[in-house]
Amino acid sequence: MHVSKSILAMSGAALLVAITYGCAGTEKAQSDDWYANALTTAVAQLRQTADDVDSTGLFPRSLMTDYSLEQLEDQLQTAHSNFKVELLEHPSLAEYRTLRLCDAADWTAGFFPGSLWLAYEMTGDTTLRERAVRYTNKMLPASYMTDTHDLGFMINCSYGNALRLAPADSIREVMVRTADNLIARFNPEIGCIRSWDFGEWNYPVIIDNMMNLQLLFNATKLTGDSKYKDVAIKHARTTLAHHFRPDHTCYHVVSYKADGTVESAGTFQGKNDDSAWARGQGWALYGFTETFRETGVDEFRDKAVAVAEMIMARNTPADKIPYWDLDARAGADTPRDASAAAVIASGMIELGYILKEQRYTDYAEQILRSLASADYLAEQGTNCGFVLKHSVGSLPHGSEIDTPLNYADYYFLEALNRLARVKKGLAPVEEFIS
Repeated sequence: MHVSKSILAMSGAALLVAITYGCAGTEKAQSDDWYANALTTAVAQLRQTADDVDSTGLFPRSLMTDYSLEQLEDQLQTAHSNFKVELLEHPSLAEYRTLRLCDAADWTAGFFPGSLWLAYEMTGDTTLRERAVRYTNKMLPASYMTDTHDLGFMINCSYGNALRLAPADSIREVMVRTADNLIARFNPEIGCIRSWDFGEWNYPVIIDNMMNLQLLFNATKLTGDSKYKDVAIKHARTTLAHHFRPDHTCYHVVSYKADGTVESAGTFQGKNDDSAWARGQGWALYGFTETFRETGVDEFRDKAVAVAEMIMARNTPADKIPYWDLDARAGADTPRDASAAAVIASGMIELGYILKEQRYTDYAEQILRSLASADYLAEQGTNCGFVLKHSVGSLPHGSEIDTPLNYADYYFLEALNRLARVKKGLAPVEEFIS
């Protein structure tokens, strides 16, 4: 693998003016202390973590957490002998609640540099920008990867934000190369980008893959070549046709036969094959909202609206931070998923803006206020530097249960930024300079 020198230069980059939340007036300012506190906390946590982890060459992903079989059986409402997945080994006592790091090949690696870019965008703090540049450069090897569908998460969240905030031709090169690698995983007979290269599925496609399409839309804007956008639209249409149940909840994994017919539909990280895994519903809402923004195709808008309405009806906790699965047993001991909440909030803000539906924005703000409360927002200097507490990675695997996650922080910051922009009368998504 050839890796070129540092992609991002520090000179000559455009600095966006920091966007403040709310408007003038003492009463209004006091009511919005939650927002200022959330941003201040996030900046402190990100800055400290960036310095602490920098020498490792790695990225913060989560904390090491443990599980009991009894806990998993209770949440999955089935005996251990019926589990369809292999459990992770228990961490040692010395590892428990310690920082879990990952390298640039991990699907979550791009979220930390992305969070640094978002914090810089909201504050204008050049020290955050310096750290964002440093960590984005570390993501360069991922742009050469061909064995993953998560390239949108990895490169669009890091280099994509860099392109908006510090545009350079070298970033364009990275984005286009990565998009080429992503569309190489597209099968025209099936009409989808393949997700995983493991397991017994013939051709698995997960709902998460909707989140990687923005990289393709951006590549078409950068090159003028419609092939990237065409693949994204075809993938979205195939997903629309096969991933959803009549109640607008979505399957996590749909596998296809070689002729494009469905082999199986189920879950890998949710409660069961027919349940509504919370983060998956968030991916669907966000992904179809984003695809409608890029295409103007009514069927994508209609699905985004249907999923939004379903989430609002089925997300039962009073604070609107969902259980890890919308079909999980309701109870004080059922894990919440702050990552799902943050994804939902960010998607809702954009959907509300596009459709001029204030109630979607209001619902997102309710989520964000909950996430900014002491129940979910870490105190400065705690939580191993993560911003939010109480997310769930994959409960059926015993993986990352009730832990901070780097993508929860990313979508929380993105949603905060989007809310601030909307309240200023701006579009929630700032276009990059092509």
